[in-house]
Order: sequence, then structure tokens, then C-alpha cells
Amino acid sequence: MISASWADLADGLAAARAVGSGRVGRLRIGFAASLALTILPGLLRSLLRTFRHQFPGVHLDIHEMTTAPQIAALHDKTIDIGLLREPPTDETELGFRTVLSEPFVAVLPFTHPLATQRAVQLAQLADSPFVLLPRAVGPTLHDQIISLCTAAGFTPQIAQRPVEWQTVCALVETGLGVSLAPASTRRIRLKGVAFRRIEPGTARTRVAVAWREYDHNPLVTSLLATISQDPPDRPCGQ
Repeated sequence: MISASWADLADGLAAARAVGSGRVGRLRIGFAASLALTILPGLLRSLLRTFRHQFPGVHLDIHEMTTAPQIAALHDKTIDIGLLREPPTDETELGFRTVLSEPFVAVLPFTHPLATQRAVQLAQLADSPFVLLPRAVGPTLHDQIISLCTAAGFTPQIAQRPVEWQTVCALVETGLGVSLAPASTRRIRLKGVAFRRIEPGTARTRVAVAWREYDHNPLVTSLLATISQDPPDRPCGQ
């Protein structure tokens, strides 16, 4: 009986050490819905392949949410790590690490006069209605797009505000407007949509991993190390 108790204690201590070292446990990951059809499949495939091989005792809980709710969930401790596009610049308690960046492209219906060109100047879109994600979905990305248009000499006239990039492309296909989007949206293949390079192509948008700086979760540390060792595939347009 005593030996059994000692064995149970030893097992408990071993389990505690495994948890403390980041080798077992549960890691809750949020991801932006806009990444689901573009970057996320390759990113998750890379992470799962490497992370699960190195840490088979860690269970990954994947939660779909847009950027703003991810930030709130990190503060509320309902997720441990986030994968989001264009992280905010005013967060002091969260850490961010860019995992990739990509240029913007113009999203045009095939019927648009500029769809015949290989590249477009952003100012050429000034007279076209825009289809953009609402600011509440991703404030930093939304503001970046507005700033790019402003720098090109115009304020975009937003006609539609869907909450998913695939819906943006679908509305563009119907002729309801044009859009400015991350280059990886080219993976959303619709027959009536043309993706054209923006010139000059200096502006880029980032995908980042986010975590709580003050919460030294060994599982988060392990995942960040995995990302550093095995970065995700570069998206199209790079």
C-alpha cells in the first residue's frame, strides 16, 4: 500500500514536471477568420506537423474569431495565443511576433476597365465603390487600407462591409465594387474576379502571433519556439 502511494506520488510529480516544462497540457489558439481560406491551412499544417511531433502530450483547441475578439480573449485568458492579421500598436500587455508579411492587391470584377492591366495605380480606383471589411473586424488593417487610399489622394467610398474576405471577393465578382486586400486572398478563386498588383507595392500587411507577455505559459513558449524553428509557408504574392 505504501509502495503504491509512493508510486502515485512519483507519477503525480512526473506529470507536474511535464506540465511545467510545456510537454503536456492544453493550448487554446484563436485565429482570424480571414486567414481560414488563405494562410491558415498551411500555417496550421506546419505548426501541427512540428509541434505535435515534438509535444505529443499537448492538445490544441482551435477557436475561430476575428482580430478584435482575439485581443479581448487574450486579456480575458480564454485563449492562450492568437493568430491575427495586422496586430494593434497600442497594446502594452500583449506580445506580438510577425510570422509573415505580404503585399496588397487590387480586387476587381473582370468587367472593370482596369482588369485588363497587369498592375494598377491605387489612385486609379478613386472613382470606384469599395467593398471592405468593417473596422470592428480588424481595426488596424482597416485603418491601413484607408491610409493607403488617403496617401493616393482619395477617400474610398465604401459601398459594402462584409465580415469575411471570401464574401468581399464574391461581392466584387457581382460588380458591387472593388477592394484592396492582402495578396493571399488570391487563393479565394472566383471566375469573375481579377487580382492585380498595386504599384508602387511598398505597403505590406502582417500576420502575427499574439500572447500575454506577463503570463509565462510554457506551452506558449514551446509554440513560439516551434514557429521560430519552422516558419509557415510564404503566401502567394511574396
